[in-house]
Amino acid sequence: MNLHITPQYRPVAIGCSGVEVSEQGGVLHLCSREPLQPLPARLLDRLVHWAKVRPTQTFIAARDASGAWREVSYAQMLEDVRAIAQALLRYDLSAERPLVILSGNDIEHQQMALAAMYAGIPYCPVSPAYSLLSQDLQKLRHVCEVLQPGLVFVSDAGAFARSIDTLIAPEVPLIAVRGESSARTPITFASLLSEPGGVQAEVAFAATGPDTIAKFLFTSGSTQLPKAVVTTQRMLCANQQMLLQTFPEFGHVPPVLVDWLPWNHTFGGSHNVGIVLYNGGTFYLDDGKPTPNGFAETLRNLEEISPTAYLTVPKGWEELVAALEQNPPLRERFFARITLFFFAAAGLSQSIWDRLDRVAEQHCGQRIRMMAGLGMTEAAPSCTFTTGPLSMAGYIGLPAPGCEVRLVPVGDKLEARFRGPHIMPGYWRGEARQNHEAFDDQGFYCSGDAVRLADPGDPQLGLMFDGRIAEDFKLSSGVFVSIGPLRNRAVLAGASHVSDVVIAAPDRACLGALVFARLAPCRELSGLPATASDAEVLLSEPVRAWFSQWLQELNRQGTGNASRLEWMVLLDEPPSIDRGEITDKGSINQRAVLRWRAEQVDALYLGSDSRILYAPR
Repeated sequence: MNLHITPQYRPVAIGCSGVEVSEQGGVLHLCSREPLQPLPARLLDRLVHWAKVRPTQTFIAARDASGAWREVSYAQMLEDVRAIAQALLRYDLSAERPLVILSGNDIEHQQMALAAMYAGIPYCPVSPAYSLLSQDLQKLRHVCEVLQPGLVFVSDAGAFARSIDTLIAPEVPLIAVRGESSARTPITFASLLSEPGGVQAEVAFAATGPDTIAKFLFTSGSTQLPKAVVTTQRMLCANQQMLLQTFPEFGHVPPVLVDWLPWNHTFGGSHNVGIVLYNGGTFYLDDGKPTPNGFAETLRNLEEISPTAYLTVPKGWEELVAALEQNPPLRERFFARITLFFFAAAGLSQSIWDRLDRVAEQHCGQRIRMMAGLGMTEAAPSCTFTTGPLSMAGYIGLPAPGCEVRLVPVGDKLEARFRGPHIMPGYWRGEARQNHEAFDDQGFYCSGDAVRLADPGDPQLGLMFDGRIAEDFKLSSGVFVSIGPLRNRAVLAGASHVSDVVIAAPDRACLGALVFARLAPCRELSGLPATASDAEVLLSEPVRAWFSQWLQELNRQGTGNASRLEWMVLLDEPPSIDRGEITDKGSINQRAVLRWRAEQVDALYLGSDSRILYAPR
């Protein structure tokens, strides 16, 4: 086994006390030797604390219409939260009639969310894509049916008018910062701040505790309609304490984050916002995104603000490392006080990782520790962190303090199951079958993620991700195909031009690949004029030659039918969010793509699609 020991990094305190391991009946049980320390009863106990200790320090900042930073201190945030909480209590809200937030990240969104928690009212941040990008509004309709909202908040009522008018009952009040819906006049957000918080808000806050529902977060819906995960105060506090014990640096130097990740997902809304709030740091809200058009705003922000840690998805790191290589002033600002890198949501290309290490070494004289782990909405979200001694693609590390891990044989894989104070009590209004199947007979959450020991002879080295159990299938020969590692290897090997890959197909004689390409670099490679269609770009000889070489290189690592791709095709039709082929955070649903494109897959296996590229023998 080729194990890569982590090289020297810029000093940062990282907790790693090893794991206790036991085995019974083929089931491995792992837990950290470090116990989870006592937790606050509620996440907002930390807001109250920092408002006293650091009243004038900026808690959150966002650019206003002029481009200047609008800053809200801890004391001001607490004052606003108390006032809004008092106002929210007028609407008879509860878990049965929660607050629903349809719009994206902004200061008012955060004020509404924290005020709801202060008042003991569950809230739900819903992906704006369900309202703004979806054509049939199916997922938003499902969200509304599950939650039965008692109050809706949007930043701009006009932008969300179609969804509101179509799906929100007329008797449900609407609060907006600006704009109007054609069907109703919204309550102004400013009116919620017209009176200070009073006795009712304080009584409501005092009545909350560890079991109080803080919010509902919907799963990505990668295998079925999204499920509403009950997220309690205990879950949020436990996850932040796990993070603090894993990264004690957060407690030594107040964290400063520049962050774009959406708050309707657990990585951005629970993990990253929580890091700042729990540890008394500052959150700079980044309106950019890791896209060709959106990343300029991220760079603008990073040229002004020096983060202490930077957390993003692999696509964000890909865009950032290219900018760091070319922009000395950006490097100077970015590396000024950075101590920690973190990625999640997908695998990070080794080539991007290596380039980032080189930039850091050239500028700082040493590397910055890149961290990752395994997490999920149902765990608020963290379960493992890469605190072990290894550094390699697919490594997810060791259990976090307070998290128990069971590795249970399922077929020829090991399913990761988790138990601890960070695990959800269940899905809100989920079918009895759903909640029953989510947990095993010992109360461990069944994640559906396959993992394995990095070294079967030494569990202290930690765990490797081994794909999603539900994605795996058998060829017609009966050979079992482990989709996750193969797909991950294909995407990482072709990172510059490959966006994602779907492996085809169950009960066939061989494997093929449906490839979603990165159109911008493919267009550049093709040499065709800007007026050329996407289909023409993907059929151009330079692009097909590049992908033919990629397929050949990929198959050199194949060891048989279960790891060799016999053909591939470049898809010019993007995945559809309405068909469930892609989640709103951009991850591909393998099963949905194969289901919706079954006729196309049949044609590919018959060799009747002219776009097909065959692997050379």
